[in-house]
Amino acid sequence: LFFPTSDALTSQLLALASFALAFLIRPIGGIVFSHVGDRIGRKKTLVVTLSLMGVSTMLIGLMPTHATIGVWAPILLTVLRLVQGLALGGEWGGGLLLAVEYSPREKRGVYGAVPQTGALLGLALGNVVTSLLSAAIPEADFLAWGWRIPFVLSIVLVFIGLWIRHQIDETPSFRLVASRRTARRVPLFTTFADHWRSVLVVIGAKVIETSTFFLFATFSISYLVGLGFKRVDALNMVLVAAVVAVPMMLLFGGLSDRIGRKTVFLVGTVVMMAYVPVFFWLLSLGSPLIATAAIVLGFSVIWSTYGSVLGTFFAESFPADVRYTGVSLGYQVGAALVGGPMPLIATALLAQYGGSYVPIIVFLLACGAVSLVAVGFTRDRSGMALDD
Repeated sequence: LFFPTSDALTSQLLALASFALAFLIRPIGGIVFSHVGDRIGRKKTLVVTLSLMGVSTMLIGLMPTHATIGVWAPILLTVLRLVQGLALGGEWGGGLLLAVEYSPREKRGVYGAVPQTGALLGLALGNVVTSLLSAAIPEADFLAWGWRIPFVLSIVLVFIGLWIRHQIDETPSFRLVASRRTARRVPLFTTFADHWRSVLVVIGAKVIETSTFFLFATFSISYLVGLGFKRVDALNMVLVAAVVAVPMMLLFGGLSDRIGRKTVFLVGTVVMMAYVPVFFWLLSLGSPLIATAAIVLGFSVIWSTYGSVLGTFFAESFPADVRYTGVSLGYQVGAALVGGPMPLIATALLAQYGGSYVPIIVFLLACGAVSLVAVGFTRDRSGMALDD
C-alpha cells in the first residue's frame, strides 16, 4: 500500500527498511529523553514519550496510501515511524526504571521482567486484532480499510497509560539523587566518561535478545507465508508464543533472583545458539503443529530466559544519577544495530542465497557470540543494593 512496485520482493524489502529505519533514531530518543529522565524525573519523561508514541501510531492508521497521494505516502509513513522510534528510545528505559527502582532487592528480577512482558502483551494484542480482521473480512477489504483499525484503536492504550502514570510518584532512586543534589548537568557526558565499559556491555548483551526477538515476532511471519502457510495461521503461531512467554518471563525473572542474572542470561544464550538451526529445520517440515511448537519453544521458553533478565541486568549496571541514560543508550544502540534491521537482513540473505536459511543461522550465531563475550566478563550484581 505504501511501497508498491512490480517486484514483490522489492516492495517487501522497502517496507522492512522503513521498519528498520525507526530503530536508527531510537538511540537519539534515548539520549534526549534520558537526559530529561535523569535530571527532571522518570515520570514526566514517560508522559511525553507515551503521548508521542500514541499519536504517531494513530496517525499511521489515518494515513492516505500511495494510490491517493503518491510518493508522499511512503515519506509521511517513514516520518511517523521515526517519531515512534524517537518516543520508544526514551520510553523503554523509563518504564524499566519505574519497575526496578521500586522493587525489593530480593525480587528485583521479577519486577524487572514485568515491563519486558509489555512488548509481548502488545505483540499478542496486535496479532489478535489483525488475525480477527484477516479472518472476518475479505482480503480486498482488509487491504482497503481493515488494516487501519489496529492503529486507530491503539489510542485507547495511550489514555490508559497516561491515567496509570498520573497515579504514581517518582522512584525512590530518583528521589535519592534529588535529595543529595547529585543530578548530573549532562548525564550523557558522565556516562561516556565514567561508564563507557558498561555501555558497551549493554550493547553487546542486547544483540542476541533483539535479533532473536524479531526473528520470532516479525521475520517468522513472512518466512512462514513464503513456505506456503496462511498469514492468519502464522500470526496465530506468534500470538500463542507471545502469550505463553509472559508467565515464562516472570518465572525466569524469579529464577534470576535465586541463581543470578548472569547465569540465566548465559545459559539461555547458549541454548538459543544450539536451537536456531533446529528451528529453521522444524519450519521446513511444513506442519502447522510442528511450526507452532517450534516458535513456542524458541520464543516463549528459550528467548524468555535472557529476555526476562535483560532489563534488570542493565539497570544494575549503572548508578542512579546516570541510570536512565546508561540503560537507554546501550539498549537502543543494540536494537538499532541488529534488532530493527534483522527482518531486512534475513530477508535479503534469503533472497541472495536462493532461499537457503543457512546464512541467517550464521548471522544469529554471530549475534550470540557477541553477547556471550559481552556478558561473560561482567560482574553479577544480583542481590546487591541498587543504590549504595
